[in-house]
Amino acid sequence: MASTTSFDVPSSVLIVGSGAFGLSTAWALCRNPQYRNTSITVVDRNSFPSTDGSSVDSSRIIRPDYAAAPYARLATIAQNRWRTDFAPEHYHETGLCLTASGPEQRYVGDSLANVQNIGLDKIEVLDSAQDIGRVCGLGRSEDDACGSTGYVNRSSGWADAEGAMVWLRNEVDKFNRVDFVVAPVKKLLFDFEKNTVSGATLSDGSELRADLTILAAGAWSASLIDLRGICKSTGQVVCYKPISAEEEAAIASRPVILNLSNALFMIPPSRGKLKIARHGHGYLNPTTIPHPESQDPKETITVSLPYTHVTDPNLIIPAEGRRACNAFLHSIHPSLAVPSRPFTTTRICWYTDTRDGDFLITYHPKYKGLFVATGGSGHGFKFLPVIGDSILECVEGRTPEEFKERWRWPEERVPEELWAGDGSRGGPVGMILEEEFRKSESKL
Repeated sequence: MASTTSFDVPSSVLIVGSGAFGLSTAWALCRNPQYRNTSITVVDRNSFPSTDGSSVDSSRIIRPDYAAAPYARLATIAQNRWRTDFAPEHYHETGLCLTASGPEQRYVGDSLANVQNIGLDKIEVLDSAQDIGRVCGLGRSEDDACGSTGYVNRSSGWADAEGAMVWLRNEVDKFNRVDFVVAPVKKLLFDFEKNTVSGATLSDGSELRADLTILAAGAWSASLIDLRGICKSTGQVVCYKPISAEEEAAIASRPVILNLSNALFMIPPSRGKLKIARHGHGYLNPTTIPHPESQDPKETITVSLPYTHVTDPNLIIPAEGRRACNAFLHSIHPSLAVPSRPFTTTRICWYTDTRDGDFLITYHPKYKGLFVATGGSGHGFKFLPVIGDSILECVEGRTPEEFKERWRWPEERVPEELWAGDGSRGGPVGMILEEEFRKSESKL
């Protein structure tokens, strides 16, 4: 491992990516007096806020409801910040109804035990689809749609993700210390003889050099280092439709409903917009690229990488995803899913999944000067108030004890088809984005 027990403060830091992990790390560096003489640069391929980044959206679930106790505890700390001094105007504590009807019920049970151990008292256990429908104010309750068992935690909620990211960017800008660069990163600056990284080469051939490079590029991380068998990018469908002020008022204060078995969820509407999305196994987009760590320009690897509406402004999600979201909405709020009211906007949100849902926050084991902060696995945003500080602790060799095993670089690479996951993902398995587009009579 490239980290050491004695930490030398770098004179310069380059952060690749301005999403939740990258921007929060820049914020942590600015607030820490130890880095007062450190120059900080953040580079991203898109201007901020990047509209196809997973951290930029109308809403994200904020919850301590985890089957893994360490994440439940860290999320509780983050949530207290959401309530008080971290973008509180963008946080809405309407509750979360976590449900399942299949093997994912184990995750729900473990999550319930953890939030009860934390001492949250705004919890109601739900033993039937009818109970779930009552709590969530559903127009109809069916086991296969809303789940057969679960619980509601009224201490959870959701946040305006884009609003919170803009809030954080403004906080960072107040320090007037971070140089934000808008440019695609073509390659990290490897010295293969010394096994070091000293920055990045941009698409125009220019270079950004730094003592420490922090790779926080989310689902694009696999294009810059070899993460095969460690991380993979998966695309999740998201659909939006306008609703009336009266319809919004009727359900805006209801809990988020997240059914882990069919992987579908609905976040309460705001500003006249309703969102239905899937938190499942997702689409893969196998892409052949030059090997990011090879000196041979002809050597290639194939990895799943994002394909978004920035890549293709005419992108519409596959018909399979639209059908799934509409069927879910029809099963819980039939009046909102009539054919005359289709989804008007769709997108694919790209996760950076790991084999067990744990983040990857550690020094690269081979290259000195390279720190990796990725693997959000679809649940990183809720930690926005605290994750930058946690990343900085790891940079300094002070990884929290309960995350040392979870966030470390894996000892071996495991084929993706053998990944166990964290038990929270349901829905279709093994979907290839290009194949789904073909089925939709669309072209990638």
